[in-house]
Amino acid sequence: MSGVVKVGMADLNICKAPDTITTLGLGSCIGLALYDPVAKVGGLVHYMLPDSTKVRNNGNAAKFGDTGIRELYNRMLAEGANKNRMIAKIAGGAKMFEVSGLSEVGNIGARNTETAKQMLKELGIRLVAEDTGANYGRTVELHCDTGEFYIKSVGKPMKIM
Repeated sequence: MSGVVKVGMADLNICKAPDTITTLGLGSCIGLALYDPVAKVGGLVHYMLPDSTKVRNNGNAAKFGDTGIRELYNRMLAEGANKNRMIAKIAGGAKMFEVSGLSEVGNIGARNTETAKQMLKELGIRLVAEDTGANYGRTVELHCDTGEFYIKSVGKPMKIM
C-alpha cells in the first residue's frame, strides 16, 4: 500500500517508492521535483518567490526558489539519491493576474521559472520536463516508483511527464 506525502505552499519534502508526493494550487508558484530513478527517491519543493536575498527575515528556505531548491537537493542526497542520476521536472509559474506595465507582481511566475532553471544549471541537474506559464493553476504528483510527474489542471486533460 503506497502513501501520499503532501507538500504545502512554501514547503518541501522527500519520498521513496512506492509513495507519491504531491502539491496543490500552483499558480505563479513553482513545483519543482527532483528524482533519482535508481534509488527511486523523489522530492518536491513548492516555492512562492524566486529570490531570498530580496527579503529580510527569510527563515523559511522553501518559500524561495534559490534556497528551496538547494535545500531539496541536499535532502535528496541525504536520502541516498545520486547527484549524477538526479533529474528535475517543473510545473507552475503561471501568470495568474493581468497587471499593466512591467510590474514585479505580474511576472513573478516567469521569474520563478527562470530561477528554477538557473539553480538546476548551478547544481548540474538536467531539466527533463516542464509545464510552466499560461494563466491557470496546477496540481502535481511525483510517483516515486516510476518517476512519472502528473500535472492536473481544472478543465484540462491530465498530463504525464
